[in-house]
Amino acid sequence: MSARHDVPRHDVLRREALRHDALARLHALRTVDLAQLNATAELQTRVDRKYLLPASALPAVLAALPQGSEVLEIGGEQALRYASQYYDTPDLDSYFGAARGRRRRFKVRARTYVDSGGSFLEVKTRGGRSATVKERVPVEGDVLDGDAVAYAVDLLSDAGIPGAADLAARLEPVLVTRYRRATLLLPATADGDASRATIDLDLAWVGADGRTLTLPASVIVETKSGQRAGALDRTLWRHGHRPASLSKYGTGMAALHPALPSHKWRRSLTRHFAAGTITPPVASPITSAA
Repeated sequence: MSARHDVPRHDVLRREALRHDALARLHALRTVDLAQLNATAELQTRVDRKYLLPASALPAVLAALPQGSEVLEIGGEQALRYASQYYDTPDLDSYFGAARGRRRRFKVRARTYVDSGGSFLEVKTRGGRSATVKERVPVEGDVLDGDAVAYAVDLLSDAGIPGAADLAARLEPVLVTRYRRATLLLPATADGDASRATIDLDLAWVGADGRTLTLPASVIVETKSGQRAGALDRTLWRHGHRPASLSKYGTGMAALHPALPSHKWRRSLTRHFAAGTITPPVASPITSAA
C-alpha cells in the first residue's frame, strides 16, 4: 500500500475513466425512482453477499444483466454520493466482534445520503441463518445525542449483546467511508425472487487521525436477496467472481491500522487494499460531510 502527500492528476483522471467505463452500461437500463424501488423490493431483513472486483471487470458483468433490470435515478444521477460515519468504543468492541466472528456482534453508523438528503443512525446486529437485521432512525448530522444512544441501547439489548448500555454510552466516531453508489433492481427469475444490488465506487476511508485511504481501481458489489441467490449473484458467478469476506468498516480499519487482527479479511486486503493509496490529513478529521 502506497502513501502519498498528494493524489497525482493522472490518478484522478484514471479514477474518472474507470468510473465512466464501469457505469456506461447502466445508462441503457430503465430507471426507477426511490419510491418505486422500495415498493418493489424493500429488503430490510435479507442475505447480503459482497464482491470486491476490479472496476475494469464491471462492464462485462453489467452487460450480462437479465432483461428487465433497472437502475435507481435521483435528480438525473445514477451514481449517488454516500458517507457513513462509524462508531465504536475506545476498546473497539464492534471491530473485534467482527474480526473474531463473534456470534453476537453489532455495527453502529450514521449514514448520510449526500445527494438525495437525509441522515440515519443505523444499528446492525447479527441475526440467524447468516441474515443481517438492520434497524435505523433519522438523525440530525452525525452526533449521537441522548435519544440516539437510547435507541442504540434498545436495539443492542434486543439482540442480546452483552453490556449494551455500557457499549452504547461509550460509542465514539472512529472511521468515515465515502463512495458513489449505483442501486439496481433485478427482476425475478426462474430460480430466484426480485432482488436489489448496489455497486460502490470511488471508495475512500477516512480515519480518526484524518488519514485517507482510496481504492480508485476497485468496486464493491453487494447483492441483497432472500435466502436464494439473486440474478446478479448468478451473473457474477458465471464471470468467475465469488463472494468475498468484506466489511467496509473492518477492512478500512485494518488497512489504516495494520496492527489490528485482520485474518478474516486477509484475502481482500492483499488483493485489493494493498494497491490503495493513503494520504495524510488535509482537513479536520472524522466528519462524514462530503
